[in-house]
Amino acid sequence: MEGAVSGLKSPFKKNIFEITKLESILFKHMYKRLFDDKDVDAYLLDHPNILQQWVENRRFYNRFVKRFIDFLLALLLSILLLPLFIFAAVGIKLTSPGPIMYRGVRGAYGGGSFRIFKFRSMFVNAEQIGGGTTALNDPRITPFGSFLRKTKLDETPQLFNILRGDMSFVGPRPELLQYTEMYQGIEKLILKVRPGITDVSSLIFINLDEMVGGSDADRNYEQRVLKRKNLLRIGYVLFQSPVLDLRLFLLTLVEVFSKLSDAIFNRQK
Repeated sequence: MEGAVSGLKSPFKKNIFEITKLESILFKHMYKRLFDDKDVDAYLLDHPNILQQWVENRRFYNRFVKRFIDFLLALLLSILLLPLFIFAAVGIKLTSPGPIMYRGVRGAYGGGSFRIFKFRSMFVNAEQIGGGTTALNDPRITPFGSFLRKTKLDETPQLFNILRGDMSFVGPRPELLQYTEMYQGIEKLILKVRPGITDVSSLIFINLDEMVGGSDADRNYEQRVLKRKNLLRIGYVLFQSPVLDLRLFLLTLVEVFSKLSDAIFNRQK
């Protein structure tokens, strides 16, 4: 693999030798099957439609097979997790004033926007007080909201987004409009699939607040994280498949149960 990327002069080379085990799920396919040892930038200039066609070849799976599985699984989980929804709703109402749900605007599948559902974990009007990126030890987070975030329970209402067709279980994480509207070139491929609850970048940046630090989180996110996340999102779009989706889904379950266990243990402690 090292020989295959040694001559690249594009963002694809950045951090390539620092990639984690999760990132290699995508990268090992991306270089072997598509770019080989060619210069990425030159190759794409000579073949401007190759990535578009690559995505179109997966259109049936993305639009029909995956959508059918998503709907059935989201419907089942919505019923099974009802007691958890009630617990979260009561906890939010008892610990801070304001609505139960947060409904932020995000970039949508095919362009445009949609409202993402999350259990509210911050004080009301948090986005007007600070930026769109959550900082380390962010003072806008409520005490109960901190628990919801640590366990990822705040994300569970996105099952309703899946039922509505806004999202999928696995896909590029929904991004703020201020960033999706700036997509250029192959970054626009990210909007060719439904955004998801989890993807490779979600697992790698699962502790995003620690990476962006406690101050100027938006700037740190834009400079240190955003481009790398977009690279991983593009990689997912190019190589989505039932096997990859299942693997990412199972990896996410492991991470969520681990965080849930840690949060409960720490609270008891």
